[in-house]
Amino acid sequence: MLAMSKWFTLTPFMSNRFSKRVGFSNSPGSVRAHVNGGGDDTNNSKNNDKKKKKKVVVVGSGWAGLGAAHHLCKQGFDVTVLDGGDGIGSPDNVGIQGFWYPYKNIFSLVDELAIKPFTSWTRSAQYSGEGLEVEFPVYQELPQLPTPLGTLYHTQFVRLPLVDRLTSLPLMAAGKLYQDIFGPLLQVGLFAPAEQCSAAATLGLLYYLTLAHQKHFDVAFCRGTTKQKIFEPWVESLKAKGCEMLEDKKVTDFNFDEETGCVTEIVCGNETYSVDAVVVAVGITTLQETIKKSAALCKREEFLKVLNLAGIDVVTVKLWLDRKVAILNPSNACAGFDDLFGCTIFDLNVIHDEHKDDTETVLEADFYHANELLPLNDELVTEKVISYLSKYINDLESACVVAKEIGRFPKRLTHFFPGSYKYMMRGSTSFPNLFMAGDWIVTRHGSWLQEKSYVTGLEAANRVVDYLEEGSFAKVIPVEEDEPHIEALRSLNRRLNEIISQVPLSSYFLQ
Repeated sequence: MLAMSKWFTLTPFMSNRFSKRVGFSNSPGSVRAHVNGGGDDTNNSKNNDKKKKKKVVVVGSGWAGLGAAHHLCKQGFDVTVLDGGDGIGSPDNVGIQGFWYPYKNIFSLVDELAIKPFTSWTRSAQYSGEGLEVEFPVYQELPQLPTPLGTLYHTQFVRLPLVDRLTSLPLMAAGKLYQDIFGPLLQVGLFAPAEQCSAAATLGLLYYLTLAHQKHFDVAFCRGTTKQKIFEPWVESLKAKGCEMLEDKKVTDFNFDEETGCVTEIVCGNETYSVDAVVVAVGITTLQETIKKSAALCKREEFLKVLNLAGIDVVTVKLWLDRKVAILNPSNACAGFDDLFGCTIFDLNVIHDEHKDDTETVLEADFYHANELLPLNDELVTEKVISYLSKYINDLESACVVAKEIGRFPKRLTHFFPGSYKYMMRGSTSFPNLFMAGDWIVTRHGSWLQEKSYVTGLEAANRVVDYLEEGSFAKVIPVEEDEPHIEALRSLNRRLNEIISQVPLSSYFLQ
């Protein structure tokens, strides 16, 4: 999608690797010969090299897991992906996901796979309990202004005066701006009411998607489900590279060498899989279930802390109506009809190829933090959803539902609640050859949502390459740098903090 050369970077933990390895090749796809092998091209040597392939098992088949497997397969490792039974794409096969402009690594992957899964950049809208609040244009098509002026100026605020918008520059907190604009955005971006989200996550997501650069809020969608359009062709590509995909394999424990501390086997019930390295790329709830069963993990403090984390319930509702109903935009974020949850409404006649020629409306509404919807039967869910959505879609109550699909995903998404950061894991663990990936793993990259999951998968693959001392590192495209005026303000702030820190008793008076 764009020239990639200037974006490539290596993750920081690799510095020692270069001093340990001579003749390291950093070109894409290069694989370092085994230290015990020669340059012999005979069939016998090839067979021996094949036997010596290091075995890597990846637990999880979402963005993080497949991302790790993708790079490790290209480096010549013997890779097996274990899916826990929720289907390929888990834990990321929930609902309809947007793909925002700064997802440079995912867009690069899609180009590499030679697939075209996305719609064009799409207009969207946001509703509060009082009705339509904001319409978001395609920002790339408009004059580019310094951030965050471009976002605030070009966004079509229906009921918010310009003076209220401008107060968000220093404070980000004008009452109406927060209640009707940022609050609903967080409710569908972090999947929980704003007051239940950590300040760090709140500021991080808002900056990444809306404030860092004007065009960052531009979004595209898959022209079908993410599983159909991305994960399935991706899995076929991995299989063609020799990756083994095993479904319905729930990990119950890890066997490890007492002397080295390294994991030697993954246990799935009565089955075991020998490993040289492991990448665990599952959601919080799945890992918590494994920790409780695992004699190895439940003795490690870093894993026990994970038991303090929480997931968020999701309910997805796809409805076929008996007539055409006008939906203002292809994507609509809604909050305010209930203090507990928010939802996104999608016009599938516009987004999904399979419904473009339908004569009746097909829509999907994905509800986040949907604790109260989760236990209801399909009929009650449909009844409640029609009641909610009628506040935003004219004539919906007069239409009849002719078919429906209800998806229930308990505790599937990450809850970034206040204080959760201290319980989240890093990419490396106390097991030298076990590495972590996922949207809840701590990383310096700066991305969020699917992009963060995929990036941590690449970083986990790099840790495997570093540990096994074979192969080349994946190139991770960094987040776009701040605009000059923002970087200047950051530098000024750092300098002021340095000056203040030198003032006697400054820490006492500024507490």
